[in-house]
Amino acid sequence: MVTVSEIAKNKIVELRQKDGLGEDYAIRVGVQGGGCSGLMYDLQFDAKQQPTDHVVEDKGVKILVDRKSLLYLAGTELDFSDGLNGKGFQFKNPNASRTCGCGESFAV
Repeated sequence: MVTVSEIAKNKIVELRQKDGLGEDYAIRVGVQGGGCSGLMYDLQFDAKQQPTDHVVEDKGVKILVDRKSLLYLAGTELDFSDGLNGKGFQFKNPNASRTCGCGESFAV
């Protein structure tokens, strides 16, 4: 299961409103090949649920994860930081054996 922190939830709601998207837009979280550690996170708004998507809702945020990505993201928390060390969404992934310095890619 993928979860969101309270701070990430607030930022998702803010961005959805800023982009003029309705509440029918979910967050699609996925994994794709690439990055300096081998796998990269993918995060975007999506209004279309696919038949093979795993769907969860946390703190009122609907999260879509494709079947392949679910294997890599189980137990991951989506967080948001706007501190001095970087601004943006961060993935706290217990399955990652190593991550790159920017936090955008990982290996298992």
